[in-house]
Amino acid sequence: MDFLTLFGIYVAVVLTCMFLVCKYSGQQHSPFNTLHSYVTKVVAPFTPQWLQRFSHWIVHRLFHQRSSLFIYLHILLEGAVFAEFSLEVFGFCREMDSSLTSLSVPYILLAIKTFFFYLCIKTDPGTVTKKKASSLTPIYPYDRRLFHPGVSCETCQLIKPARSKHCRVCNRCVHRFDHHCVWVNNCVGARNTRYFLLYLLSVCGMALAIGLLTADMLLHAVLRSGMLRASYVDERGQQQPAGPLFIVQHLFLTFPRIVFMLGFVVFVFFVLAGYTMFHCFLALVNQTSNEWFKSRGQGCRRCQPAPQADGLCGPAPDRYCYSRGLLGNLREIFFPPNASQKKGN
Repeated sequence: MDFLTLFGIYVAVVLTCMFLVCKYSGQQHSPFNTLHSYVTKVVAPFTPQWLQRFSHWIVHRLFHQRSSLFIYLHILLEGAVFAEFSLEVFGFCREMDSSLTSLSVPYILLAIKTFFFYLCIKTDPGTVTKKKASSLTPIYPYDRRLFHPGVSCETCQLIKPARSKHCRVCNRCVHRFDHHCVWVNNCVGARNTRYFLLYLLSVCGMALAIGLLTADMLLHAVLRSGMLRASYVDERGQQQPAGPLFIVQHLFLTFPRIVFMLGFVVFVFFVLAGYTMFHCFLALVNQTSNEWFKSRGQGCRRCQPAPQADGLCGPAPDRYCYSRGLLGNLREIFFPPNASQKKGN
């Protein structure tokens, strides 16, 4: 059971780190920056110069420049999961008379996911150029809080339309910029947010289908073996009934690759499910993750009315300035407005 304990601690640490990353993302003074600076100061005197330069080059190459490494890693992990599922789980499920229809669901979702994954990589997210800038400006009004008129991009040498941001990784301004995703080696913006959402949903569905089929196979293996009515002799020589922990340990020893694959798929599903729900929420309120992180705890001045004659202010500002209603927001995501389509205030 030591392995299960260590695995549980590992999962808890990873989830805690992800929570802290989401909480402090976009903040200059965060515990991560403080810890990184402290570790760098402590380790630097004992680290060779060539190793420091190499580590800085690796970090810069992976996270500060466009790189296809994470695409290949994505394909490698996906191939490993489907290889294990096809070579072992599929055969066990067929022995249990599982229908081909249910077993084909992960492969159908894989094809759908691959299609949207390709579109996320290849579709231009909405690059803002000098020729497009003037025609893109009327699409969204400036909220004069996050986006101000007349602000120029020093790198691209253009006046930035509202809801656009310069991506340092891609070295370009992107209209309705959401974030740069290393897994697709591309920005997520006005033109490919729809593909990114469908990609996330298909990945979650694929992981859920594989997880359910694998769990069902392991459950049938336990029921057929009669392990629920079994017992064992402990280290004190006493007979004990086989509990859940004993059954899990037995499954680890009997189907080590399948159980490890199931644990990985379940972990990925819960991580991606939360991430997908967050982006679905942003789509429903017509907000980008870039705007969400920058506007936490703040209102939107564009939505706040001017002071009244008696000097009193109007209602509290609305954070979701660009919301057009549920259907309007979804329509804007899946049918992004063209440069000729001016959005109303």
